[in-house]
Amino acid sequence: MNWGLWWAQIRSVIRLEMRKTFFAKRGIWVYLLALAPAALFFADSIAVAHDRDRRAELESTHPVTEKALESIEMGSTREQVEAKAGEPYAKQVYTFGRREQHEQAIYRYTDGQSDYVFIFRDNELVGRRTNELRTIPKDSLIFATVFQFFYLRLAIFFGCVGIFTNLFRGELLDKSLHFYLLAPIRREVLLVGKYLAGLIATVVIFTTSTALQLLAMGWHLSGPAMTEYLHGPGWGQIGAYLGVTALACLGYGSVFLAAGLLFRNPIVPAAVVLLWESANPFLPAALKKVSVIFYLQSMCPVVARPNDMPALAALLLSPAEATPVVWAASGLVVVTFMVLALAAWQARKLEINYSSD
Repeated sequence: MNWGLWWAQIRSVIRLEMRKTFFAKRGIWVYLLALAPAALFFADSIAVAHDRDRRAELESTHPVTEKALESIEMGSTREQVEAKAGEPYAKQVYTFGRREQHEQAIYRYTDGQSDYVFIFRDNELVGRRTNELRTIPKDSLIFATVFQFFYLRLAIFFGCVGIFTNLFRGELLDKSLHFYLLAPIRREVLLVGKYLAGLIATVVIFTTSTALQLLAMGWHLSGPAMTEYLHGPGWGQIGAYLGVTALACLGYGSVFLAAGLLFRNPIVPAAVVLLWESANPFLPAALKKVSVIFYLQSMCPVVARPNDMPALAALLLSPAEATPVVWAASGLVVVTFMVLALAAWQARKLEINYSSD
């Protein structure tokens, strides 16, 4: 075995493929898909920062303490509430009912940190809500939910569909694959070179987006809060999310590279794989492990299961059984090698017929 020659050929294939992979016009949507969550997190951070400044300004013009607001009891009258908390910064009073008129009032207070909403009906306090400022634990839970539900299952999934299925299928559509096949290079070596080129591209694109999302998530935090987070679980969570992103590209990339070799229309296998990944929580234990999402969710550092999440969504966002990170990563690598072995076997039988493709 001439490992030196094969490695030199793999590097040559990677160099040829990188420009096509990064700058292909048909792949622009992949960049948009990858960067969309980062844009949303930046917009959310701007809104949270604006809300924090608004509360601080309102608290300076309508000062009230948290103790006074928390001491207000249900059944209190509007006069009793104003006696304890003062004039609200916002007040709405209106009547409703056709035959029997009722009066409803909504008072809003803030202590600079939390928004308090008191709801009165016929001058009796019947409801209250508290909207606290966003904290690091809340932000971590929001990010985990978006990452596991949207980013892994949709953004990275379809991004890998777009890039890896085109590594061979795109060459067939462009009628340029025969240039590779006429060269003195083993088809397994060609497949490895193309796969590594696609892997490098997807890892760069999607880990960059993950880093931007994490940066955007913490944009509204103060310096001390960010320092406390980084000195605590911060760096570990950041490293875990970047690692899960790279492993998602590794696993989904192998699946869709093989799909591009086995099927003429990549939409069909993509739909089948998407259904299989979505059905993973409901599969028997042995079948769960024949999927990518099972291993990825096991490695996520934060469990995306808030208490008020619907049961079905909670089931989709958390693995049915805990799997150690080392075993999850090893299992994903094993699945990837098995799929690449199948793709290499198919590549050896590949025949070009541009008229039929």
